[in-house]
Amino acid sequence: MSHKRPKIGITGPDEGGTGAWLFTALSILLAGGKPVRITVKSPATIDELDGLIIGGGADVEPLKYGQERIEKAVLAKDSRTVFEWILSILFFPLYWLVRYFQHTKSAQVDTDRDDLELQLLRDALRYKKPVLGICRGMQLMNVHFNGSLHQDIRGYYTETPQVSSIFPKKRIELKEGSKLSRILKTTVCNVNALHNQAIDTPGDGVELVAKEKNTDITQGLEHPDYSFVIGVQWHPEYLIQVRRQRWIFKELIKCAKKAPTS
Repeated sequence: MSHKRPKIGITGPDEGGTGAWLFTALSILLAGGKPVRITVKSPATIDELDGLIIGGGADVEPLKYGQERIEKAVLAKDSRTVFEWILSILFFPLYWLVRYFQHTKSAQVDTDRDDLELQLLRDALRYKKPVLGICRGMQLMNVHFNGSLHQDIRGYYTETPQVSSIFPKKRIELKEGSKLSRILKTTVCNVNALHNQAIDTPGDGVELVAKEKNTDITQGLEHPDYSFVIGVQWHPEYLIQVRRQRWIFKELIKCAKKAPTS
């Protein structure tokens, strides 16, 4: 395995999601892996993969965690090193373009995708293969472990509006000693935000290891029973210009190289 690029499955919707796929695939390539796109129409099984990324997109179907669907939240738009700012400016037109097309084509819920990803997650856990959940992916991981979600987080923002941005405008705090803090080599950092929902009750055995400063909205989780089962609420694939965000994908690849074959 060490002589080959580990195959990392990246899940997404059948329609839209091209931007997330391209930037996540690029992140995996830069980290030394081989990205494999997975959708309902183009599925894969865990024995074809060395690791799994459950990507962002449509909200998780509320019935899967025992709730009725409520009206979707509407996020308000919000207005590092100098080098990172320059990279952010250079990336902005491309980021904006791919996010625009992804947003206009994404459905509010996608139950077929939920089912596919839950099956892949169960199999990955069974065979102890590393799993990274991004945004919706983190929420789905929590649901798998019998946790629940807040469907609408607008109530957490009484003084300032919720930020929706692909750039790191939100400050989070990480639990000291957590795997995620060790990977990022910090307990405080800035991240982006593109989510309507958030973790409510943590799932069985799930540790909440990062939170948004001032609101306590969960921004990261991990499961101590596995070498790499980590979820992040933000989108590190849209922060390629930030080195510490690339470390998340590098650690995933490192663990994928050590993962047992199914």
